[in-house]
Amino acid sequence: MPWPYPEHNPYLGDDGVHDEDLRLAALVAQRLSADWTTRRQQISVSVQNRVVILTGMVADPATRQAAGDLAWDVIGVFDVCNALTLYGRGRGRR
Repeated sequence: MPWPYPEHNPYLGDDGVHDEDLRLAALVAQRLSADWTTRRQQISVSVQNRVVILTGMVADPATRQAAGDLAWDVIGVFDVCNALTLYGRGRGRR
């Protein structure tokens, strides 16, 4: 049985999706701030139709991966867009 898209869920109205997105954003942000790997990083969390979008800057690839994994572990998340960038990327070193 395929998973239904959020807009086809008969149990949620328009307000239900918005409330669920806010709840998921709060849960993901709480998880990121509690984990020792991600707590001191510049990570912004937004959610649209149960898709978590992570933006900001992190120190290394392992931290980027950990942030994505933590977001995926939240129940109710349909997908994660990990748009985190690494410090120093795109700039020349001297």
